[in-house]
Amino acid sequence: MHFDDYQRYDALGLADLVRRGEVHPSELLDTALARADATRSLNAIVMRLDESARQRAQAPFDTSAPFAGVPFLVKDLFQDLKGLPSSGGSRALKAVPAPEDADVVRRWREAGLVIFGKTNTPEFGAKNITEPLAWGPARNPWDPSRTTGGSSGGSAAAVAAGIVPVAGANDGGGSIRIPAAACGLFGLKAGRGRISMGPLMGEALNGAAVQGVVSHSVRDTAAMLDVLQGPEPHAPYHMPAPETPYLQCLQRPPGRLRIGYSTISPIGTPVDPQAIAAVADAAVLLTDLGHHVEPCDTPFNGVQLAEDFLLAWFCAQAFIVDHIQRTYGASQRDFEADTRLMAAVGRRTSALRLLQCEARWHEHNLALSAFHARYDLWLSPTLAAPPPPIGSLTTHPVLTLVSDVAARVGLAGWLSETPQFKQTVLSNLGWTPYTQLANLTGRPAMSVPLYRTPKGLPLGVQFVAGLNGEALLLQLAAQLEQARPWRRAPLPSSD
Repeated sequence: MHFDDYQRYDALGLADLVRRGEVHPSELLDTALARADATRSLNAIVMRLDESARQRAQAPFDTSAPFAGVPFLVKDLFQDLKGLPSSGGSRALKAVPAPEDADVVRRWREAGLVIFGKTNTPEFGAKNITEPLAWGPARNPWDPSRTTGGSSGGSAAAVAAGIVPVAGANDGGGSIRIPAAACGLFGLKAGRGRISMGPLMGEALNGAAVQGVVSHSVRDTAAMLDVLQGPEPHAPYHMPAPETPYLQCLQRPPGRLRIGYSTISPIGTPVDPQAIAAVADAAVLLTDLGHHVEPCDTPFNGVQLAEDFLLAWFCAQAFIVDHIQRTYGASQRDFEADTRLMAAVGRRTSALRLLQCEARWHEHNLALSAFHARYDLWLSPTLAAPPPPIGSLTTHPVLTLVSDVAARVGLAGWLSETPQFKQTVLSNLGWTPYTQLANLTGRPAMSVPLYRTPKGLPLGVQFVAGLNGEALLLQLAAQLEQARPWRRAPLPSSD
């Protein structure tokens, strides 16, 4: 199959070709592998599984499966393949095999997907850029000098470059929506408990992190949510299934929605005029579609939410680092300096302080629920600026040295209380101050690729819904996709 034909279809379209006997899964795989070779400099894929994928593509297929024979990539974080390393972007885990498949991987295989690789991610998904020392930076197909965002940056680069039409992703603070916005893709973060994180964990980051995908088409994401949602016997909880499958929900319009929008950074950091323009453009389009759209105040205390998000994240890094050291004998030098600092701060955080932080998560939820009593959706930029150059958001070497010394002599807790440290940490969220709200509150949210800058860079806008709002978000996304099809933009060229 020629790439020009392959890239015209989304994943459901390719599966339909397989179902009708117009193309064989091995042909699709060969095309995907060739495209992966042609775009290798993007560094989207960190592990290739060509031979096992070829065997899978040649095996008999259940053509009734929704994604029968479609090539697919999983993220190298929380999407384990039994017997293969799941590095999580870390040098400490590059040789540690996973004991079993993740629940989402099993479901993807049952849905007929042909997995042929794992995608790049920052160490333990802890950054909004994908530039791990373990694998090197993933590059944005629209401008390889710029970041893909993170932490699902490798998956977003692979989809944006046309290697696959949809790829595995997950989101603990914006990690689906950030790279989707940076790479011109659709990205939905499902609500807490909708998709299992098992079987090796009950939940990640106290339920703030969820599994999902990045895709070109809304219907692919909807069908993927149908595949992934639903209980597992080992899950700590689950959301009830929708009355109508998500893919079928797309056949119904969302109705006239009340949408409040704001563009000011919740943490007081600068917002690029292009990010503001992206929201203004979306507001006009939504109004033209018949929705009630009006400016509103930011529906949460941004600085407090950022501090509560980061403190929980630091404690999670401490848990991860200590677990890997105890279990696999890793040394401190096997982890990146930023990870070591986050873990050191987390290790010095008292249980009382962490519980106080987690209790405030509900306060943020109350604020958002009060907002949703007035509006169906909150609209904001997904990113506060277009994708910046690779390396521009990395920690300054001087700060890295100071933090390393502080961690070694036991002063990380003191360092974390200084105004300079707090300002540095908050400024690191300055590019992505809007996305953490949906994670802490457990609400669904999406980034929609409606806007491009005058330089042609993608810049998505974010919508946050209330409890069980996935179907509403998907219906609106389908309406926006029909009104302004984003696949009209040409795919980035290969190397």
